[in-house]
Amino acid sequence: MATEKVKQWWPAIVHGTTYGLPFPLITRYPLTCAAIVATHVVLDRYRAAEYLVWARNLPAPASRRVARADGRKNQGSPVAVPSGLANALVIVADDTVHLAIGAAALACGG
Repeated sequence: MATEKVKQWWPAIVHGTTYGLPFPLITRYPLTCAAIVATHVVLDRYRAAEYLVWARNLPAPASRRVARADGRKNQGSPVAVPSGLANALVIVADDTVHLAIGAAALACGG
């Protein structure tokens, strides 16, 4: 599912829905749950964390920047970064964004 959710909508929807299953136990507001699931699906489908990792390099000198944020060049990190570290950074960025959105949705609506 991890590789397919970035290629097709259905695996992303199944993943996001599975992720959202516990939220009705935390809040009684369906719109809060729907917002958490919908943002999870969209962020994972478009690999938004890679763009976040790529964007962190924009203030760097031009010689150290990554040319593009398409996931083809070390997941948004410069090619000099070890691939395992680049992958870990994307995972941390992705989880941080999901947790922040969940916390904000629960604080605002639930």
